[in-house]
Amino acid sequence: MAGYVREVSRRVFAQEFRESNLTFKDGDDQYSPQYLLTPTGAKVNRLFIVGTLIEKEDIGTDSEYWRGRVSDPTGSFMIYAGQYQPEAAQALAECETPAFVAIVGKPSTYTTAEGTVLTSVRPESISIVDVTTRDLWVEDTARRTLERVKDLDNMDSNVIKAKEHYNTDKDHYSSMVREALRSLKEDI
Repeated sequence: MAGYVREVSRRVFAQEFRESNLTFKDGDDQYSPQYLLTPTGAKVNRLFIVGTLIEKEDIGTDSEYWRGRVSDPTGSFMIYAGQYQPEAAQALAECETPAFVAIVGKPSTYTTAEGTVLTSVRPESISIVDVTTRDLWVEDTARRTLERVKDLDNMDSNVIKAKEHYNTDKDHYSSMVREALRSLKEDI
């Protein structure tokens, strides 16, 4: 019997996430999962991010709709939670800024009239964490990003698609990882 299997949460730094704009579906039916393919070849249906919630605002008109900015050493993620993410919206409403938060969510893209693709995260869950958790996430995300950079020489279909779409510069992402790790040393 085939059961429902939840997608693995990918760890991606904010800079790489913001530079991502290629979405696709695995399958043709309306329930096929949608993915965001990053420049290093991460096939993202769900994200796990940890950073500092530096701002939040209720931008809803008829009901609460929260926008937040979560910062990591490479940039920031925009998050949006409303009536369809009630637990995440409530957590955002109750959270004081600044705070270290861990978020599991779905990537979302929006294409402007000018053709610019904006990325954001629709959080499924938001938890307050400590600085140690944030530092461990940075280290783990750095390791996973470097593995993807190394794997850019493979002939995996997602890697080929990412390289063709983004013309991925390995040095750019290796440098991003070094800066992220350097930020941990500066915090000590």
